[in-house]
Amino acid sequence: MMNVSDFDYHLPASLIAQAPLARGEARLMVVDRAAGTRREAAVRDLPALLTAGDLMVVNDTRVFPARLIGRRDPSGGSVECLLLERVDDEQWLALVHPGQKLKPGSRVIVEDAVRAPGVRLQAEILERQFFGRRLIRLDVEGASTVDAAVDALGHVPLPPYIHRPDTAEDRERYQTVFANARGSVAAPTAGLHFDADLLKGLDRAGIARASVTLHVGYGTFKPVRVDRVEDHTVDAERFSIPAATLEAIRATKAAGRRVVAVGTTTVRALESWARSQGPPATTDLFIYPGYEFRVVDALLTNFHLPKSSLLMLVAAFAGRELVLDAYRDAVARQFRFYSYGDAMLVV
Repeated sequence: MMNVSDFDYHLPASLIAQAPLARGEARLMVVDRAAGTRREAAVRDLPALLTAGDLMVVNDTRVFPARLIGRRDPSGGSVECLLLERVDDEQWLALVHPGQKLKPGSRVIVEDAVRAPGVRLQAEILERQFFGRRLIRLDVEGASTVDAAVDALGHVPLPPYIHRPDTAEDRERYQTVFANARGSVAAPTAGLHFDADLLKGLDRAGIARASVTLHVGYGTFKPVRVDRVEDHTVDAERFSIPAATLEAIRATKAAGRRVVAVGTTTVRALESWARSQGPPATTDLFIYPGYEFRVVDALLTNFHLPKSSLLMLVAAFAGRELVLDAYRDAVARQFRFYSYGDAMLVV
């Protein structure tokens, strides 16, 4: 049995990154599991830190502007709606605020005469569901599809620990250069560090690249509310893995090279596939110390919240004490934490 409190550490609020650096300019802590050591480098050093023949696997999900700001119809009261998951062409699961006042039958209007003149979304609350979720129906005017209207009117769903409004820059920066498959409400943040120059450097160094798709849900920010690690559950997320990626993994393993996962979302997709060997669909895999990794040999990841399931995943991969020592050192060195922060490479 493990206690959630065993995964706590002190983080000054001043170290939570509120804005991004330029891509590729972050600091990097390199943690060597076999040697039990750590050292500081830079994300730009990745081509020299990996080995020719390694396979880097990235998550190519695309974040959509899922945060809608509107007004109640007809009272005019302010409403915020976070789209979580599409049910069909018109219906979505969403978090709405203020939820207590928005009962089934309530209507919300979303429009912005400056950003998207003539575009309008009407949301109707259909039913209440668990954990504050609502089933809603979206109707659109002035755009060809609901997605087009959401893109025009929506705001980037920045994480709750970034205490500022989203900006036009976030539309591009809170998106990886690999982003292709629309569906996430949060970025796979380890991928935010890459730019074209870094990818060229990795190509020259002989580092192969493949992709998976895991659509990151709001559950990535779900706090661990239990005392025992084993009692926690994670929300299911949709994922898929192309046949070409699976072939590349098999070839890499056969050659004795490493599979390098970019981000915890990639880890969960790869390890979920390894456990089932069936067609990818959804995963609620919770990885914590004691888990036996079957695919991933190295991990690039950002720094995670205290007592979070993502920190537990990294601790499962590298060892709890080694990881927490590295985190304490990162705090002492004033690394930048969380989504727009610096990175860690575990080898």
